[in-house]
Amino acid sequence: MRRFEGERLVVATHNKGKLEEIRALFQGRALTIVSAGELGLPEPAETETTFVGNARIKAHAAARASGEVALADDSGLCVDALGGAPGVYSADWAETPEGRDFGMAMAKVCRMLDEAGAEAARTARFVSVLVLAWPDGHDEVFQGSIDGRIVCPGRGENGHGYDPIFLPDGHDLTFGEMDRWEKNRLSHRGRAFGALMSCFT
Repeated sequence: MRRFEGERLVVATHNKGKLEEIRALFQGRALTIVSAGELGLPEPAETETTFVGNARIKAHAAARASGEVALADDSGLCVDALGGAPGVYSADWAETPEGRDFGMAMAKVCRMLDEAGAEAARTARFVSVLVLAWPDGHDEVFQGSIDGRIVCPGRGENGHGYDPIFLPDGHDLTFGEMDRWEKNRLSHRGRAFGALMSCFT
């Protein structure tokens, strides 16, 4: 496994909520975190059909454009009764001409579950794949997931994305109701991040 030895890391995202979460996970380390959005880097087309494929696209695009090591996350909500949807298209379900609207996306999930007659079986999981890429084309891949169920309507205003409708197994609070530190301890991204730390020790 290749170790990260720099002092600055590019996070390949234009999503402020995701950037804030990743910065919090790195808190306490002598590391400057800068996003692709802050650097004015373009967003590459996510043309793959897997989380790892899209994470690789984003990480390598940012590493090539910046000449620095870049970290990308591709993550999503996979709902069993919807055949694993929205999955890799989780962000796409929120797209509008005015930007992303996750309230609309969560309402779509709940509406489709109602239409599927899946009232009793709303099992789901959040999945995260982190790819750390170097400008020379090398990368390291880390994965994390957490099981839970969908609750409608959503609860809580913390977090971002689909957090208010995801209730992790064994807990009474949705990700939208948890504070940042509790969510990071449990979350799919937190678990992938724990594995990623092997590159930073």
